[in-house]
Amino acid sequence: MDEFTRKFDFSKEQDAEIHRILLTVYQALEEKGYNPINQIVGYILSEDPTYITNHNQARTLIRKIDRDELLQILVRKYLNYSDAPEEKDTEN
Repeated sequence: MDEFTRKFDFSKEQDAEIHRILLTVYQALEEKGYNPINQIVGYILSEDPTYITNHNQARTLIRKIDRDELLQILVRKYLNYSDAPEEKDTEN
């Protein structure tokens, strides 16, 4: 029997779970008439769960995400996918 070490990467599954949670929270906030972006940003900055509605268990779900980890993912995704035109024009 061949023995080898398998490497398992949780980051893709973890990112997918965080994405699912954020979408659910976003939809719950929208359904209740809130501005979802403002409410989520308020929660991220303050870690005060009252920024998030209890509707569809959104508050419980968002608290499952580590705030520091969420910030790392958001910055990583933004830097990977943004065109960042300001940086391209720095030579002029």
